[in-house]
Amino acid sequence: MSASVWIAFGSNQADPIAQLVEARTALAAKMDEQAASPLYRTPPFGITEQPDFINAVVRYQTDLKPHDVLALMMATEQAQGRVRTIKNGPRTLDLDVLLYDEQQIDTPDLCVPHPAMHERAFVLEPLAAIDPDAVIAQHGTVCDCLAALHAEPLPTVEDARWAVR
Repeated sequence: MSASVWIAFGSNQADPIAQLVEARTALAAKMDEQAASPLYRTPPFGITEQPDFINAVVRYQTDLKPHDVLALMMATEQAQGRVRTIKNGPRTLDLDVLLYDEQQIDTPDLCVPHPAMHERAFVLEPLAAIDPDAVIAQHGTVCDCLAALHAEPLPTVEDARWAVR
């Protein structure tokens, strides 16, 4: 049975746009890409003494189960040099499952919807660009959550490498 899965992409190391493009290509080899947000430049969250991030969200259609999507994402991160040393620290690649259809999953290694996504403009704004009416369980639509933040719009980044395929 096919499901929609929304994945957040982020990077602030080693040519961040190239990192996101490489990850997007790797995931598209295993899942059917449906839509991709623009790229956004976002200030770091948590540890602020690091370069800005480039963030995006991509929606896929997949036959993979949620934990198989997680395994694919972790393998992609590792292949691209992700080292988990400092929470919210600099990273070559950060991939997160935001939503998987309308499922709610709470296991030690996977929580869907992503726990704090409704509070983060760097997730909501790219998600709203492709699916503003998507529902975040117990929080409402993406558009409503973004409006509740009263955040300034994030600047987009134009790069031909990210262009729609």
